[in-house]
Amino acid sequence: MHAWPASEVPALPGQGRDLRIHDTATGGLVTLDPGPVARIYVCGITPYDATHIGHAATYNAFDLVQRVWLDTKRQVHYVQNVTDVDDPLLERAQRDGIDWAALAEQETALFREDMTALRMLPPRQYIGAVEAIPGIVPLVERLRDMGAAYELEGDVYFSVESDPHFGKVSGLDAAAMRLLSAERGGDPDRPGKKNPLDPMLWMAAREGEPSWDGGSLGRGRPGWHIECVAIALDHLGMGFDIQGGGSDLAFPHHEMGASHAQALTGEFPMAKAYVHAGMVALDGEKMSKSKGNLVFVSKLRRDGVDPVAIRLALLSHHYRADWEWTDQVLQDAVARLARWRAAVSRPDGPSAEALVEQIREALANDLDAPAALTAVDRWTAQQEQHGGTDEGAPGVVSRAVDALLGVAL
Repeated sequence: MHAWPASEVPALPGQGRDLRIHDTATGGLVTLDPGPVARIYVCGITPYDATHIGHAATYNAFDLVQRVWLDTKRQVHYVQNVTDVDDPLLERAQRDGIDWAALAEQETALFREDMTALRMLPPRQYIGAVEAIPGIVPLVERLRDMGAAYELEGDVYFSVESDPHFGKVSGLDAAAMRLLSAERGGDPDRPGKKNPLDPMLWMAAREGEPSWDGGSLGRGRPGWHIECVAIALDHLGMGFDIQGGGSDLAFPHHEMGASHAQALTGEFPMAKAYVHAGMVALDGEKMSKSKGNLVFVSKLRRDGVDPVAIRLALLSHHYRADWEWTDQVLQDAVARLARWRAAVSRPDGPSAEALVEQIREALANDLDAPAALTAVDRWTAQQEQHGGTDEGAPGVVSRAVDALLGVAL
């Protein structure tokens, strides 16, 4: 599966700072010091509907991570998946009377268009669950053969008790885990499981649903968590720098994925930091496909909204915050973009050297994009009120905002 085209990242004078970022597993900030190649895995979409603002906010956060690392002169090895076979996708395809694979392809293509428009840097590998199945099957077989998984009526489940570190990603107790498991795709009440929290690794073929050759597992399809584990281990290996996604993935998805990988390899941890973006609400409720309260990026674009303004609206909220999308949020972003563009269109202006460092400092401090925007606002106000004599300053500001915030002026 191919990703989307990369926008050019301008080179800046000097060098960025190492990233301090909030790690869900420890509950505090950690300073990451990757090697020459920083490694990041971000969980992708289940493509049964278009990209909404909640998706965009999450991928914007990890786009900033890439930009901070690139500014430190590192390479970035970014991997993202597409869950192109899963219950919600199959249910939507059946409801609408269309082929599930065609639906997945259609919505993945629209996602690529949205990511391109929003100037998100693409992953090096963009892998669908279906194409990963040949690598998933041996991992499930290995877990079963080593006693970390068991069969139940043809399905294969992972035993959470096989990983002594289970629970260290989310820090939740068993009662909270059980509630979230039921809400987020698990089946804690299924009879016969060794532990209610045990997640499915391989689902035996069901009538009327797609299935694949599972070797000794029989025909079926993979569980959600093992999909990402197989892709991450294949392309990044254990101990990569960041496992990322929305905050609703901390449990069960990232918790279970970490335990799968740790049981398979005997190594800990799977990732050095588990980083989660906040949820975006609309009309007082979390924006989600199940509730149908969605603002689609593609719809905003069709309505003539500049994608750069959409990105600025996302950047105006800290990535870990839960916030609400409103018309005012977008109007404020449109007005800010107009001010910035007017300011950098002049032939000269106030010195930009301090501003570049302020943006770098803000982003290195747990991706504090609102502080970075405020710094640019201050420079813009100085330009509007007093101007300046530095002939190169507007160009430097334009390149810095592009390179570090992904905002094209």
